[in-house]
Amino acid sequence: MTERIFVDTNVLVYAYDRSERAKQARAFSLLDQLAGRSLGVLSTQVLSEFFVTVTRKIPAPLTILQAEARIRNYLLSWSVVDLSSLIVLEAVRGVREHAFGYWDALIWSAARLNQIPLILSEDFSDGTVVEGVRFIDPFTATFNLEDWTA
Repeated sequence: MTERIFVDTNVLVYAYDRSERAKQARAFSLLDQLAGRSLGVLSTQVLSEFFVTVTRKIPAPLTILQAEARIRNYLLSWSVVDLSSLIVLEAVRGVREHAFGYWDALIWSAARLNQIPLILSEDFSDGTVVEGVRFIDPFTATFNLEDWTA
């Protein structure tokens, strides 16, 4: 059981991607539950990737003002960790030792160095644990947030 859960960019993006209705509904519900229980953690990297993706890469993009409003809301209502030189170095180690892609390694290292044992993402192998950090795909049929919370 965990008291803090790191959320990857794809979960945020699906909440605003109307072309993926099932994932959109699941993402909205999950984000609402995490915010309501003060469990969710984001990083500045996740918010940056979110901005680029929702304003440029989804079929019906948000305007810059809409995306900015969403980011302001996340900054006010979620725990947000900054990237640091130590996180960057740990990410490089994650690339070297665990064969992560660099951007995924930053997600892992931000969670690891902030002692967040769980990352919700569809970008990693579901259930994998790397140095105490577990990756769970919240879009699988069997995912239930209650299984991971205290």
